[in-house]
Amino acid sequence: MKWIYRNLLIVIILSFCQGPLKAQFRLAVTTGLHSASLMESNSIPDYQQNWGQFYSSKTGFRLGVLGEIPLGDKSFFLQPGIFYSAKGNQFEKLYDTLVVADSLYLQHTLNLNYVELPLYLTWKLPLSADKKTKLFLSAGPYFAFIFGASQSYQNRIKPYPYQKWVFNSGTDDLLVGDETGSYKTFDIGVAAKAGVEFGRVEIGMYYSHGFTNVYTASYPSTFHNKTIGGSIGVWFNAPKPPQAPVSDTDKDGTPDPDDSCVTIPGVPKYHGCPVPDSDHDGIADDVDSCVNVPGTARYHGCPIPDSDGDGINNEEDSCVYVAGTARYHGCPMPDRDGDGIADDEDNCPDKPGPATNKGCPQVKAEIVKRAEWVAANVMFATNSTRLTKSSYPALRELADTLKSNPELNLKIEGHTDNIGSPEYNMKLSLQRAESVRKELIAMGVDPATVSVAGYGDKDPAEGNNTGEGRAKNRRVVFVFQLKKR
Repeated sequence: MKWIYRNLLIVIILSFCQGPLKAQFRLAVTTGLHSASLMESNSIPDYQQNWGQFYSSKTGFRLGVLGEIPLGDKSFFLQPGIFYSAKGNQFEKLYDTLVVADSLYLQHTLNLNYVELPLYLTWKLPLSADKKTKLFLSAGPYFAFIFGASQSYQNRIKPYPYQKWVFNSGTDDLLVGDETGSYKTFDIGVAAKAGVEFGRVEIGMYYSHGFTNVYTASYPSTFHNKTIGGSIGVWFNAPKPPQAPVSDTDKDGTPDPDDSCVTIPGVPKYHGCPVPDSDHDGIADDVDSCVNVPGTARYHGCPIPDSDGDGINNEEDSCVYVAGTARYHGCPMPDRDGDGIADDEDNCPDKPGPATNKGCPQVKAEIVKRAEWVAANVMFATNSTRLTKSSYPALRELADTLKSNPELNLKIEGHTDNIGSPEYNMKLSLQRAESVRKELIAMGVDPATVSVAGYGDKDPAEGNNTGEGRAKNRRVVFVFQLKKR
């Protein structure tokens, strides 16, 4: 373990000394002598009379470096340090009669060596006009790591039954660790110092008291380090006086003499001016991948892409890689039957048909033409819903057409001439259309495929001023429609 602590001390000291010292940082070498004690507390009866009174402090010393960092106020400083510190205590007893020997003299010295890291908060008070002489007061915590533990001894005894005095002396290494009979590897406590600083020389007193129980005894007890001593130190450098502040009107960190935009905060790269934004999209040129084209932060200053080139950007395009229309969120127009008519406008989305028929297939021309012939041969008696006998051959042909084309629906429209009141003619036209429907159903046509409507005299085919014209107006019209699928 010793070599670990030695190397740690070397690394820490080098870290203090490496590189040029900053203007407001100082470094000093300090040393001093102190009286060290390891104070024991226990509940052993008569311990103080039998043993405790024979323990006393030992003389030790410490040597190390001390840094100093101002804390803004000229009176307060942070002072971290790294020291070698020799601690322990001394035991000495004269004339002690033992069971197996008589002791004329018994003495041993405990040597505890630490790497100590104090961290002082220091206050300084100038005592001279030139402020080179100062009173200082410091206090703060310390952290210590054991560097080694040993005990030197010497005694003069007369072993039983011999009558000759024997002198013994030597040094024993002690255990370090957490086991019983061992010294702890670390110690934590408080440290304080006070004195006077004369330029680069400081002379003062120091004190430390440990909080850690640094020895694990086999009986209930505590052991705490304590030192009190005097020290002298020499500072390597004197702090340079702070430079007069340089004005920085816009508070951007670039002094006014170097700032090309004195009243506008900017960055050093652009001499105190803001980072330019050539395309005015709110994204600085430094991070804009499309410096001259406005864009968005998400795309590093570039416009939102349109991968399929359909004029709809990717964020609004549900079909990013297939060209489409805005109406369908960038996707192609849906057309299941491929007739060029969008499904939502196509009355027959699964069967192709022309736009003139709303996307549905058209009825064959020959069927339409034949229906016109049938309608021309369906006659009614005057002022009656009764069909003439000459109407039935045409109706049978119509029934056969419907039965052989199950995809067709038929709408029967009834019409009259203008003889009679409009109300009467409207009723008569509907009744005539219903008469035709009944005949077709009687001939085996599915009732669900035939519907009727009456228009009265509202839609004449010829003028009503002649008997021939009126005859042509007393008619039915057959309108074929393809069933929606």
